[in-house]
Amino acid sequence: MLAMFLFFRRCITTDTITKNRFISDAGNGVVVSSNGNFKLSFFSPGKSPNRYVGILFDKIPQQTVVWVANTDNPLKNATGVFKITDDGNIAVFDSVNERLPLWSSNATTANSTAKLLDSGNLVLISTNGLVVWQSFDYPTDTALPGMKLGLDKRTGLNRILTSWKSEDDPAQGEFSFRLDLRGLPQFFLYKGFAANWRAGPWNGRTLSGVPTLVCTTEVEDLCKFSFVNNRDEGRF
Repeated sequence: MLAMFLFFRRCITTDTITKNRFISDAGNGVVVSSNGNFKLSFFSPGKSPNRYVGILFDKIPQQTVVWVANTDNPLKNATGVFKITDDGNIAVFDSVNERLPLWSSNATTANSTAKLLDSGNLVLISTNGLVVWQSFDYPTDTALPGMKLGLDKRTGLNRILTSWKSEDDPAQGEFSFRLDLRGLPQFFLYKGFAANWRAGPWNGRTLSGVPTLVCTTEVEDLCKFSFVNNRDEGRF
């Protein structure tokens, strides 16, 4: 009876990771946002056997990944663990050898919790309720509503989109999409160091050269964007 209770407790679906509640690829491997739209889990991309931790749409039959943690350090089998460490980081480990993380948030805070929000943003929260790290600040190849793209001038953090190396490998590819604040702000799509396409410049209401979006009520949030440029940040 006790064994059955412990198994049931481990498999409860939740949107939060704590020091006592983690996800492992071999067992309790899913965190789901409260609205059910997103999940945080281990996955294998395309035809690759490698394992990664990522955020995926949970209501789409086809595997659709919107963010990846250990892009450059995949696991070779289902021995992965995603947990909060003793110093408050959230990290990916190989349970066979947990001495060094394969990926870490590098945002030390004591007694933290991690939560997958309804927006698809994974946030690390300190005991006083402050967000000390969030996946929206480190996008991979996908922009979601509510995500900022551009430069945090206080920290130097530049939020850019970067393509996967291939459909089987989420490591950094050759394409990137980033905001250029020199002169009139505009986005550039780069292949390596060469700009291939431009969106903008910003004319105060929209990005020139970008087709006008036709929005319905269902996708209205996707059509709303604004530009901020002050001493603290320059971003959309």
